[in-house]
Amino acid sequence: MPSVILERGRKKRLEHAHPWVFKNEIAKVEGDPVAGELVSIVNHQGRYLATGYYNPASQITVRVLSYEPLEAMDKSFFVERFRNCLEHRERFVTGGDAYRLVYGEADFLPGLIVDRFGDVLVVQLLTLGMDRRREEIRDALVEVMGPVGIYERSDVSVRELEGLEQTKGPLYGDCPRHVVVTENGLQIKVDIVEGQKTGYFFDQRENRAAIAPLMTGWGARSGITMQEVAEQGGSGTTVMKPVNKSGKVVEFPFWDGATVLECFSHTGSFTLHACKYGAKKVTCLDISEHAIESARDNVKLNGFEERVEFVVDDAFQYLRNQVKGVEERAARAGGKGDTSKPLTAGGGRTFDVVILDPPAFAKTKSAVKGATRGYKDINLHGMKLVNEGGYLVTASCSYHMRPELFLDTIKEAAADAGKILRLVDWRAAGKDHPQILGVEEGHYLKFAIFEVRSQKQL
Repeated sequence: MPSVILERGRKKRLEHAHPWVFKNEIAKVEGDPVAGELVSIVNHQGRYLATGYYNPASQITVRVLSYEPLEAMDKSFFVERFRNCLEHRERFVTGGDAYRLVYGEADFLPGLIVDRFGDVLVVQLLTLGMDRRREEIRDALVEVMGPVGIYERSDVSVRELEGLEQTKGPLYGDCPRHVVVTENGLQIKVDIVEGQKTGYFFDQRENRAAIAPLMTGWGARSGITMQEVAEQGGSGTTVMKPVNKSGKVVEFPFWDGATVLECFSHTGSFTLHACKYGAKKVTCLDISEHAIESARDNVKLNGFEERVEFVVDDAFQYLRNQVKGVEERAARAGGKGDTSKPLTAGGGRTFDVVILDPPAFAKTKSAVKGATRGYKDINLHGMKLVNEGGYLVTASCSYHMRPELFLDTIKEAAADAGKILRLVDWRAAGKDHPQILGVEEGHYLKFAIFEVRSQKQL
């Protein structure tokens, strides 16, 4: 087998389980390796370190598959790896038939993503080494998972860094465009053909469930309390029922629920969970008509139509407009401004819970500065729309937006907004997205829940 000999003065990342060998770490190549095929990786002394697949056209020239000699990436190799992947998911992912089955480097299969949607699998082949094994991957998945269909969604720009074209289409069996799966007891309709990435984002499964405590306990703010009320029919017995400030029994079953705004809703996954956990009213917002239609289908599928309104708008602009309306009303309440004229800003709504789950703003290191401004903007305006003592739920899926920078950016936004934030929960990706210690690129998702209070009211 051809060998890649590493530079003497390189950082010893490989010895600490990092699975990438960059072009500038290679001293020389021995033999005549074929792009996409296996090579041995040895140090400058000739000591064997690992086996990986080779692509001289990529800055990540070798991606590690094994720390023991490996003869071939054949069907049996993938069958063994897929069985290990399935065992992990069956141990840690419960209550659903949908999850990330294969998570690239973290499952010792760099460049390969496989998502399970019930009986249908969606795969992404991101690298030349995996692209060359399309048939072996397909046949191994059929043996291990027994799917009715496998669909490829390799329509991602990262393939171009490997010298590959974007592609998508069926690989095996029957691949319906839409599949319905279960997550945390909710039914979710997924578009595997036109949806973002593979059609759904599994990495927030546990985080979506984490909003449950935020969704109830708000009725008292509206003056609703549980009181003894005489039963109808004159029996003389009493029952406990919610009663408003006027003494009338509240019949709406979600009287104790939160008002919620979800921005960047995609398929409406946080909206669904908010309703499941008792929200009174949810505003589901996305700039994409297709995304809102998907969210609308999912809301209907779960019977939540009466509690959800849908908005197609730019989240940045929507948040700014609502904040401007809030500020105009506050100014008029304080005796400032001409009350004879209509308000110039629309909106002015506030919410008990604001959820911000945007797409990656920083896909490269050079984009971090602009991304920081974007994250500050949405969090600044988002927290301004949270009712006193309510909650801001915020996330970033940009790897280059490191956790410390993300928290610092939110802290700066809070200072500008005159808010004090109490961190209630801090999370990463779910258990079907394991992380190898030392591989920082896998630590991309940041998820936080903050209680929001105003400085001047403390």
